[in-house]
Amino acid sequence: MILVLWDIDRTLLYAGDTDRLVYREVFRTVVGRPATKLPAKGTGVTMPVAVRELLAANGVPEVDRVAPLVVARLPAALRRHRAELLRDGHLMPGAVEALAAVRADADLVPSIVTGNLRESAEIKLAAFGLTDYLEIPLGGYASDDPHRPALVRIAQDRAERAHGHPFTRANTVIIGDSFQDVRTGREGGARVIGVASGTTAAEDLAEAGADHVIDDLTDPRRVLELIR
Repeated sequence: MILVLWDIDRTLLYAGDTDRLVYREVFRTVVGRPATKLPAKGTGVTMPVAVRELLAANGVPEVDRVAPLVVARLPAALRRHRAELLRDGHLMPGAVEALAAVRADADLVPSIVTGNLRESAEIKLAAFGLTDYLEIPLGGYASDDPHRPALVRIAQDRAERAHGHPFTRANTVIIGDSFQDVRTGREGGARVIGVASGTTAAEDLAEAGADHVIDDLTDPRRVLELIR
């Protein structure tokens, strides 16, 4: 068996500016003033890390105290902005077909490794009709650990308990678009298929250490070949 851990943002779907809208709204609610600087797009860092960077960049004192208050409000705010998510976001090319091909293979266990909190991940996946292609409870989420490489072992342990089969670097694959996806695999214990569908160029993903790099997900057979 092979555990296939999909990244979400800019790999399976694009959320437009919805995440930044949510950060801006929650920041103002918790801090009491608007944020003048927002997290960079497409970095792949976990939401708790992005929140700490947001607070520090905007001169908020007591980051350790305030950050959990912001993080706790993010999923509910995202749910309130589901209409904007659907209006401004879209599925990435080939995402549904690639997900379906992986899901149809009995030797593959498809789940998620993401910088999103689990509830936020579920909101995004459900909004774009992707939930049934994934074993969502087996994934690794920023709500499990803000250190993204740690999420690989979390997902491997969950998959092993569910399927009675051990998962290691040899039979775990991450599919993602960012430097953080590559780092997560290299440090966390998974091979990496880089997808140059985000803000990181194909050659940069390869140089960072991705085992394979593709331009997009539009060739499901190629995706399956690389997973194996």
